[in-house]
Amino acid sequence: MQKLLDKYELELSPEELQKFETFLEIFMETNSQINLSAIRDADGIVEKHFIDSLMLAIFMDVEWKVADMGTGWWFPGIPLAITHPDADFTLIDSVGKKLKCIDNFCEKLELDNVDTLNGRAEEIGKNIEYREQFDLVVSRATAYFPTLLEYVIPLLKVWWVFAAYKLDDKEELKSAKKALSRLWAKIMKVKNYTLADQNRTIVFIEKIAKTHPKYPRKVGIPLKEPIK
Repeated sequence: MQKLLDKYELELSPEELQKFETFLEIFMETNSQINLSAIRDADGIVEKHFIDSLMLAIFMDVEWKVADMGTGWWFPGIPLAITHPDADFTLIDSVGKKLKCIDNFCEKLELDNVDTLNGRAEEIGKNIEYREQFDLVVSRATAYFPTLLEYVIPLLKVWWVFAAYKLDDKEELKSAKKALSRLWAKIMKVKNYTLADQNRTIVFIEKIAKTHPKYPRKVGIPLKEPIK
């Protein structure tokens, strides 16, 4: 693991490294019983899941109240929670069994800065307990960009940031222009990097005004009829 961390110029404390080693062990054990990832080898998991998740911290500070939208099998949420113990993470997904697995992993990793939230993004975005309550939202390979923006932007406080992990696809980025305008958000910067010979990017989006009450639309509409 250390060799791969050095390759991407990532530094972990001994305590963090130990947690990642434990995480790798329990991930691989669980992955042998449940299909968490098609990636089965240790180096592949470290590079394509752990390190990819941690790339965000190269480009920005990860602080305060963070949501991971569509966390799936907990990437990038858990790796970021390990390296940023002072931030509070809420990992969101519509599939309850995935969140139960996350809760189990966090217990074994002794992570006390992670909560899970089960629900559809459209409903959570309308809930005043979560709407415009987060300083940072992250999401990794979750949905088509205009759809994803409608899921995420309502959760953000004004002037705070959404970091979207994506493949380097300029056409998809262009497709988000109208959604950004409707949702009162703008692209701050785009950071490209290469991971395992694949071109990847993190798009940083700032919310510039309160989200109109009509967004997000009813369950299923952002997916079927993205803003474009």
